[in-house]
This record gives sequence, structure tokens and C-alpha cells, in this order.
Amino acid sequence: MARTETLFAPYWRGRLLIEQQPRLRAVLNARPVQTGNAVFLGLFDGVAAFAVDLSEHDKPMEALRNARGAFLELRSISSALPAEEAGLLATAKGLLCWQSRHRFCGVCGAPCSIERAGHLMKCMGCTAQHFPRIDPAVIMLVYKNEQLLLGQSNKFAIEQNFFSTLAGFVEPGESLENAVRREVLEEVGLQVGTISYIASQPWPFPSSLMLGFRAEALNEEIVLDKREMRAARWFSKAEIAGRESAGFSLPPLDSIARHLIEEFLLEI
Repeated sequence: MARTETLFAPYWRGRLLIEQQPRLRAVLNARPVQTGNAVFLGLFDGVAAFAVDLSEHDKPMEALRNARGAFLELRSISSALPAEEAGLLATAKGLLCWQSRHRFCGVCGAPCSIERAGHLMKCMGCTAQHFPRIDPAVIMLVYKNEQLLLGQSNKFAIEQNFFSTLAGFVEPGESLENAVRREVLEEVGLQVGTISYIASQPWPFPSSLMLGFRAEALNEEIVLDKREMRAARWFSKAEIAGRESAGFSLPPLDSIARHLIEEFLLEI
């Protein structure tokens, strides 16, 4: 990536500009013909970086100088990008998606203006201030003795046979611990005893924060909510180690779900 005075992360209808050869990299030096709606992302390697929204263009590549690559959905490729670039693009998507959903005031319905370099939407009617929102979600590794429970959401591609930790959004008025207990009970019918906080991870697709826990199950019998879950089962350490021959996969290495799994396995 060539160094320039200002960096731009081009955004188009929920997607970011990515160079695919010789490897996946964010395109940050394709300059917009007109700046338009630009959001300040901070300093990237000491250089000011902005996200520029090209969503009004049917052909966004024509609105850029030195354009190359393709606009891709970030969620499907973020683990293959350098971590610092993935973080920058996630911030870009989070802010611009938030702006697009808050063009009008939720208090009085008047249009909002973009303030503070894109980090505040101010109502032009009642002057109410609207800030970027984050939706908290809990993600938990359920265990009992030396076994861990993993599930397969109906949202997962069935051909991947992908098993992961359970997760769900926190509801209004609910503590994080109560959200863990509720989600586990709803999805797999298990009662939870001890809950331990482990770590967190931004999940800006576009605006979630994943709060990771370990939850001890009090019973073993799984009662599956088939509206949300395709499968769930208990796994031993040996079964996880032999997953390739058994034909199932785990979450990506850079995900908090995988971190929860690997940390538990190291302790047993």
C-alpha cells in the first residue's frame, strides 16, 4: 500500500473496497473524485484515515481515482485481512451503517446533520444529539466437568458442519449474567450455575460488542430449540482434536468463540 497524505476507506452499500491479489488487503489509497460524506477514522500508521461513502453511486469504481479491487462484504473476509486493516474497515462500516439508519431524529422526526467528523448526528429540529450505538451480545462456552457444549445454528452453512459456542443479544433491563442463563436455557434447555467473564471482542457487523463468558451447566440433557439451532452436543477434548477426521469445523482462530474454546481446552 503506497503511503499518501490522507487515506480513504471506500464504502459502498455495506461493502468495503478490497484488493484480492496477491493477497487480501484493504484499498486505502484510491482517492474519491469528490469527498462527499467522509468520516474520520483516526490515524492509521500515523496518517489521517477517513471512510468515504459512495453508496449514492450505481458504479462506485467510477467515483474513485486509482481504483482497483472489488467491494466485498467485510464479515466474510475479515479474518483473512491484516488485523489493523480489519479493525479500520470495521470502524468504517459501523459508523457509516449507523449514519444511514439515523438520518432522521428518533425524537421528533426532523432530518439530522452529521457533526464531529461523522461521530455525532444532531437533529436539525429539536437539536437532540444521537451517538453511535453498540448492541451488547453475550457469547458463552458451556461446560460440565471436562466436556464442552457446542452448537450449530440454522444460520450456519450446513455443508460446513460448523460447531461454535452459543450466543445471543442482551435484552433491555437484563444483566449480562441473566442473558447468559436465558440464552443457554432457550437454545439448549440447560440450567447454568457458575458464570465467569473471560474476554470481549468488537463485532462491528455493523454494531455489536461480544462479551465472552464461561458457563457451568447443572444438567446434561439437551433440549434443542429447533427454530434457532440445527444441532448441539457435548464434546470431549479428544473429539475436538479429531474434528477433521470426524468432519466438523470450529470458529476461525481470530474469533472470541475460538478463544473461549481453546482456553478451556488448555485447562483440562
